[in-house]
Amino acid sequence: MPRTVDEGFRDFLTNLTPLSGETTAAKKHRQSIEQCIRNHYGLKRFWRTGSFGNGTSISGYSDVDYMASIPRTELNQNSTTSLTKMRDALAARFPSTGVRSACPAVVVPFGADRKETTEVTPADCVATSGDNPVYEIPDCDGGWMKSSPDAHNSYVREIDQSLSNKVKPLVRFIKAWKYFRNVPVSSFYLELRVAKYASGESSILYAIDVDRFFRELQKIGLAKIQDPMGVSGYVSPSKTEAQLVDAKSKLATAASRAAKARKAEKDGNIREAFEWWNLLFDGKFPGYYR
Repeated sequence: MPRTVDEGFRDFLTNLTPLSGETTAAKKHRQSIEQCIRNHYGLKRFWRTGSFGNGTSISGYSDVDYMASIPRTELNQNSTTSLTKMRDALAARFPSTGVRSACPAVVVPFGADRKETTEVTPADCVATSGDNPVYEIPDCDGGWMKSSPDAHNSYVREIDQSLSNKVKPLVRFIKAWKYFRNVPVSSFYLELRVAKYASGESSILYAIDVDRFFRELQKIGLAKIQDPMGVSGYVSPSKTEAQLVDAKSKLATAASRAAKARKAEKDGNIREAFEWWNLLFDGKFPGYYR
């Protein structure tokens, strides 16, 4: 068990990182889903995106995201129609799973665990951004919006590598708060926000930077973030105003608890610091051992 806050975050990161068995469970349905889509549409590209694809997934909470680049002739001008068509095709192939639409993706829940829930987003390749392809995906209002998972992953990866590979773990800590405290804020939004925050830092110390990040996020009021890659326009933190209000309230609580954890550590009250971190992360932060 950890004796210092640094050791606590080290152990916490280990707990958050999916085990090899979880990764295997995430992969095992890929072939059948890919073949189903290929049979119905033809397929230009099928690849993993999201948290698992970018190395920021949370054990037991993150589902598996794929993007399916489909020939344009097989897509409808109305993205909702295209999404419904894909849902119907996957539902016919996996009738007992409860396939459903959850824009911009189709969700295929193979089991009760999130690690076996697969989301597939239909996409149309329309351009490039540098060396990265740009796609149009459903915008949840019948239209299409631009997205480039490859460009965004490169952006996060470059910042992570410039800071001794400590940025993706920082993303994991913030996503853990989102999942453990049921905060209705987009994982993609948090990932971009953490990367942008880290790009202005010369080093990352987890306890310090979790505290600073929450304070910065609270200061800007969970404002939309402009896509740093210039692909997706402005990225919203939440889908609805009610969700945003809830997220801001939970953010205020998190910022307060992180600040109290830091103060306790500075005052030499390590046990109290652990208690505040544990409260912030809903009882899932490692226990203190003296």
